[in-house]
Amino acid sequence: MTDFSPLTFDPDTLDPEAAAVLPRLSSDDPVVRRIALFELADLEDETLLPPIVAALRHDDSAEVRREAARVLAAWEREEVAEALCGALLDLDEAVRLAAAQSLSELKDATSGPVLLRWVAHTEPFVQTAVLRALRALRLADAFDPALRALSHPLAAVRLEAVGVLGWLKDQRALTQLAAVAAGDVDPDVRRSAIGSLGLCPAPTTTIVDALLSALRDDAWQVREEAATTLGKLRALQSREALVASLDDPYWQVRLKSARALGRLRDPASGPALAVLLSHAISNLRKEAALALSELGDRDVLPALMRVRDDADPEVRKAVRIALQQIGDRPA
Repeated sequence: MTDFSPLTFDPDTLDPEAAAVLPRLSSDDPVVRRIALFELADLEDETLLPPIVAALRHDDSAEVRREAARVLAAWEREEVAEALCGALLDLDEAVRLAAAQSLSELKDATSGPVLLRWVAHTEPFVQTAVLRALRALRLADAFDPALRALSHPLAAVRLEAVGVLGWLKDQRALTQLAAVAAGDVDPDVRRSAIGSLGLCPAPTTTIVDALLSALRDDAWQVREEAATTLGKLRALQSREALVASLDDPYWQVRLKSARALGRLRDPASGPALAVLLSHAISNLRKEAALALSELGDRDVLPALMRVRDDADPEVRKAVRIALQQIGDRPA
């Protein structure tokens, strides 16, 4: 059991409910100790943090330590972040996972200095969890460790490093992220890097080339993300590649390519998008109609008129929107 002693608290200064619960942390029954932990957490009293932290660090029951890690997510304190980081090295996997989850829920930058001390730990699981926690905090000081972690041998670490850099929106990382997007061996890492490139304010040739390469990736999820990002960046030089992707074997890639072409607003894409209006998959027909509405090209009006009675109500609605938007624009 934990080495915490309720005698360290003056009973006269305690809330009555806390005074009733604290002695149960010294029970020989781990179930009693575990229940006592979340009852203490429900009191939302920061003065009761020490016994919860002590349970996480010292209780001989993995279930109790896991519960302590879970309930500590409710507090944004340096000592809590330190205890949770230490629990990432716990011998029990469930405790480690609970600690990682609680760290990922941190939102206050006061935990940043603790996390930055732990981010260079040699244990990959620790690095992964700490980088994930740093992502939402958006600390400028996390830039350098995240950039170094892009070359880590473990894909899980690289994936979280990409996430940190993406949330920071620091343009100094764009070249490295483009390299990861085009060349990382793990498809999830490539996909995440591609998504991060969508935060670029003005796409450079290097970035667009990396995305065009990703549009030919072996993994369809990577191709899908590349199409989405090219649309976000409105990279006009990607039109031909996106038109070619309308024939991708995976409909998800075709759908995102159609959406991206709509965002480019290049009338030259009209004929290829019009072909999708008769596709067997209704989602593609709908997306093609919406993309055509963005182009505003009157040359596609006959193709839209032919499908205004489509069997799918969502497609009919998209076609009506397209006809109205194009028809309302001056010739």
